[in-house]
Amino acid sequence: GCRPRDPDPDKRQKTRNFSNGETKHYIMGIPQSCQREVISLNVGGTHFTTRLSTLRRFEETMLAAMFSGRHYIPRDADGRYFIDRDGTYFGDILNFLREGVLPHWERVRAVHREAQYYSIGPLLESLEDTQPLTGEKVRQAFLDLLPYYRENLERIVEIAKLRAMQKKARFAKLKICVYKEEMPITPYERPLFNSLRFERSDTEAKLFEHHCEVDVSFGPWEAVADVYDLLHCIVSDLAERGISAEQQCIGVCDKHLINHYYCKRPIYEFKITWW
Repeated sequence: GCRPRDPDPDKRQKTRNFSNGETKHYIMGIPQSCQREVISLNVGGTHFTTRLSTLRRFEETMLAAMFSGRHYIPRDADGRYFIDRDGTYFGDILNFLREGVLPHWERVRAVHREAQYYSIGPLLESLEDTQPLTGEKVRQAFLDLLPYYRENLERIVEIAKLRAMQKKARFAKLKICVYKEEMPITPYERPLFNSLRFERSDTEAKLFEHHCEVDVSFGPWEAVADVYDLLHCIVSDLAERGISAEQQCIGVCDKHLINHYYCKRPIYEFKITWW
């Protein structure tokens, strides 16, 4: 085996006995062979070779902890240290640990997931400041204005699945209301206000409360992002789940509320295709 890099008279050799009769030798909890500077790894069947110092570059990471000597690391038949994880993006992890190199933007999301698994804080911070994760943070700031967004997304999927199964159809259609303004705006009403935002008393506001005859409603919210931005989010998030969705505006609610006030919230038809 290799000699420890830092000989210390206080270090004592320890042994660990296994049920199959095998005995492994350790120094300060580290297998003697783990004292080698060059380490061979088997990550989910993909092989890598790197320096021990690379794996220990950042102290607070899972890899640094694994190779600190405090934990037993299993080996494969050829003596490589085995990590039971898909190795597709492990090379990107090593490249960052070696030189601080970031992956191509197309691999950023996947590498970010791996960095979370290995708890590599500096890599997570760097990735979150690059596209597409920077854009995702901005998008999420908008979606946080709609706390029911994820719940409504699940509702869309469940309704579409149920209708398709009931009709034994390849697709299902839903009516979805997406509106930014909380109060109705009509041609009669608009000239009375200098902006699209206006206030009414609680009593007056209740006169305008109603539920459009749709499957799901999104809104209102206060942000520069408009209805088309939210529609893009809905379609994109469904696509992330492998669900094909098309949408088109089919009119407005047009429900009469009081006097000359009408709802006027836009209604969109979503077509969810399952196969």
